[in-house]
Amino acid sequence: MYTAYFEKKVFKFKQPSGTSRGILTEKHAWFIYLQNKDHIKIGVGECSIIPGLSPDFIDFKSYEVKVNEVCNNINFYLAHLDELVHFPSILFGVEQAILSIQSDEKELFFDTAFTRKEVGIPINGLIWMGSPDFMSQQIDDKLNEGYRCLKLKIGAIDFQEELNILRGIRNRFSASEIELRVDANGAFSVEDAFYKLDQLAKLDLHSIEQPIKQGQINHMAELCKNTPLPIALDEELIGVVGKENKFNLLKEIQPQYIILKPSLHGGICGSKEWIEVASKLAIPWWMTSALESNVGLNLIAQFAATYENSLPQGLGTGSLYVENTSPHSVVRNGELYFILDFKI
Repeated sequence: MYTAYFEKKVFKFKQPSGTSRGILTEKHAWFIYLQNKDHIKIGVGECSIIPGLSPDFIDFKSYEVKVNEVCNNINFYLAHLDELVHFPSILFGVEQAILSIQSDEKELFFDTAFTRKEVGIPINGLIWMGSPDFMSQQIDDKLNEGYRCLKLKIGAIDFQEELNILRGIRNRFSASEIELRVDANGAFSVEDAFYKLDQLAKLDLHSIEQPIKQGQINHMAELCKNTPLPIALDEELIGVVGKENKFNLLKEIQPQYIILKPSLHGGICGSKEWIEVASKLAIPWWMTSALESNVGLNLIAQFAATYENSLPQGLGTGSLYVENTSPHSVVRNGELYFILDFKI
């Protein structure tokens, strides 16, 4: 038998971070603390949300009411995780808390080459939207830090300016030297999507995430069928539960890639289902965080490392905040390395 309680924390961004959905200045997270009956061991899991994107978040009050209800009935939910499938961020927090309390080292969840510190995980360097000068400075910083894969948020400033920024990178580095990904967060209209994809494809990009808004399945399927640039689904996967529904969605759209954020896409168990379904359809995937603190990021990185996946992952968010929880990893030359001391 377990008891549980929660604590809310607000993380401030070092600088406002732009997406096509708006500017982010702070990140809200609820931490579930799980205790055994003797209160000798404590596990912790992060429930992290993005307003306007997280399917289980309507407002702060109702979300916290749900977190509190889960803590008050923690033994029921531990035995019935399926009751939380429509609350993926809370499900992720509960999954992490139980993995944490069951581990000899509460921050070590899986025994892999990554957690044994034998290998790093290649990751992309994230470039936030802003003025051309601001984006160019971020690019230079990431290149100087040794990144060989860059992901640029696009869709909020003038498209021609975004093309010029990408063209500037390509003039300096070929596709074999620097892999470029872009994320539109659904910013393109159905009418202009093909034109923009065609323009972007001329710059030898790796892929584009979610070019049009989710829910337009026929249009997205048409795009994926005829696109000159590989398309990765992200927001499109939110709220889809059950293996059959996941299989049917991917079979109908046939994307070139999918991107998994456990806090948005069904927690650890739901992400495993997406990976299983995608594998059956020969659709490659990579994993990324939903701007979690170092607590949630630690589990996502360790979970990603349980799979053999050579694609760069989207895991380097720990440095975004003015104050963060203790780090469990460090970035060296564009790869994430585990730094937690532990005994197996």
